[in-house]
Amino acid sequence: MSRAQHLLHSILRWFDSNAYSDHLDTTSRQFNVVRVIPFILLHLACLLAFFTGVSTFALVFAAGFFFLRMFAITGFYHRYFSHKTFKTNRIWQFVFAVLGASAAQRGPLWWAAHHRHHHQHSDDPQDLHSPHHGGFWWSHVGWFTCDAGFAMNEKRVRDWMKFPELRFINRFDALVPAAAAVLIFLLGEALALWAPGLGVTGLQLLVWGFFISTVALFHATVSINSIAHVWGKRRFETSDDSRNNFLLALVTLGEGWHNNHHRWPQSARQGFRWYEIDITWYLLWMMEKIGIIYDLNPLPAHIKEEARQRDAARKGMRYE
Repeated sequence: MSRAQHLLHSILRWFDSNAYSDHLDTTSRQFNVVRVIPFILLHLACLLAFFTGVSTFALVFAAGFFFLRMFAITGFYHRYFSHKTFKTNRIWQFVFAVLGASAAQRGPLWWAAHHRHHHQHSDDPQDLHSPHHGGFWWSHVGWFTCDAGFAMNEKRVRDWMKFPELRFINRFDALVPAAAAVLIFLLGEALALWAPGLGVTGLQLLVWGFFISTVALFHATVSINSIAHVWGKRRFETSDDSRNNFLLALVTLGEGWHNNHHRWPQSARQGFRWYEIDITWYLLWMMEKIGIIYDLNPLPAHIKEEARQRDAARKGMRYE
C-alpha cells in the first residue's frame, strides 16, 4: 500500500473506524502521525480558555460532565462491558454506552477488547500499553497512535457484537463526542441569551465543558495504564506489576485500586477494604437498589480474608 493510500485510510478512519480495516497492520507499533492529529487538536483547543475566560457555571458543568463520563467509563466501559461484573437491560446498556462514548475514548467494544487483551497479557511483551515494554509515556499517550492500538479484535467481544446499536457507536466513534460538543455549545449560547447573569457563552462552555473536561478525563483514565503499573503499593503478588494508588482511586472513582483489581477482576468492587474509597462501587450499589442494574458480582469472602491477612502481615513486618 502506498504512503498516500495509508494517509487517506487513516483520515477516513477518523469518521468510520471500519474504513479499510482489512488494510490495518494489527501488529504495527509505528507512530501514525495522522491518527494523533485529532488528539493534538483537542489539547490545543483547551488554550482557547485564555480568550473565553471562565465562569462558575462553566467550571461546575466541566466538573459534573467529567464525573458523569468517568463513571460511564469505570462503571460500564470497564466493569460492565469489559468484565461483566453485573447485568442490566438493553436500554440502560445503550444509555451508558453513549455516555461513555462521549468521553472520546472510542467505542465500548474497542475499549473492552483492548482491556480484555490487557488482562490476558498484563505487563508481558504483548501488552500494548505496558510501561515496562514501551516506556512510561508510550503506556500513557503513545500506544493508541499506532495501527495496533487502533485495531479491534472482534473475537474478544463476540458477546457484545450481537447488539447492532453497540456496533454502530463503536464504528462511528467520533459521532457521539461531536454531538456532545455541539449540544454543549448550543446550551452555552442559550444560557447567554436566557440567563446572562451566569456570565457563560457558547464558546466558553464548549472549551471548559467539553475540551478541558475531556482532556482531563482522558489523562485520568490512561493513568491507570501508566502510573498504576509504576507507582503505588502491591498488596497481592500478581503476575504483573499492577499497584494500588490512593490518589488515582480518588480521581478515577475507584480504579486506582489496580492491584486489587488484577487479583480478582470478576468483582464489581475494587476497593477491597472498607477504607479503600471506591465511588464507582457505591454508585453501582445504589443503582442495584433502585433496579437499574442487578446481579452485582460481590467480592468473595476468601479474597477479603486474603486482603486482611496480607495487610496484617505487612503491618507486622513494619514493626519488626
